[in-house]
Amino acid sequence: MNIKFDEKGLVPAIVQDADSREVLTLAYMNEESLAKTLETRETWFYSRSRQELWHKGATSGNTQTVVEMKYDCDQDALLVLVHPNGPACHTGTVSCFTETVIGGAVDPLKDDEASAILGKLESLIADREKQRPEGAYTTYLFEKGVDKILKKVGEEASEVIIAAKNRDREELKWESADLLYHLMVLLVEQKLPFKDVLNVLEERHNR
Repeated sequence: MNIKFDEKGLVPAIVQDADSREVLTLAYMNEESLAKTLETRETWFYSRSRQELWHKGATSGNTQTVVEMKYDCDQDALLVLVHPNGPACHTGTVSCFTETVIGGAVDPLKDDEASAILGKLESLIADREKQRPEGAYTTYLFEKGVDKILKKVGEEASEVIIAAKNRDREELKWESADLLYHLMVLLVEQKLPFKDVLNVLEERHNR
């Protein structure tokens, strides 16, 4: 890998969630932090303000497991696909990119579209369980087994509680989505169709 570092010995590294494809942060690596990232399969960066190496999540626990790394056609920028073990931003948000300059919120989903999303998600997860595409976060969960999936469900449930306690609607939105996703993975692993869960809700509603 012939990376072109700038005059300060740095190269920008765009960090992206390997599963959701959300851009998490932009940081910088020097030759040493890049080597440590490749060696440990966790992200290491170079802090321009402190002028020292830093291991992402060393103190917060919000490490990033590297799934894949690419560089651009000019060999002067890196794209790092990761499995984040918590928020990427020091402010506690999932991504450092939270301020909108152009554009805005996506149009609200219609009721039928909203309900269809869960069905599509279940089908996608079931397909990932069968196909096990390399580098996919869902594949990683199924290969690690039920204990890992249960741990993630518990972690995401805790994050939902924290976000709600902090009255952080934006964070609650993201964490709730993470919880639903991991719960769906668990249901697929347990061979329990999501419609069976909905049937229980329907039965309760009709009592």
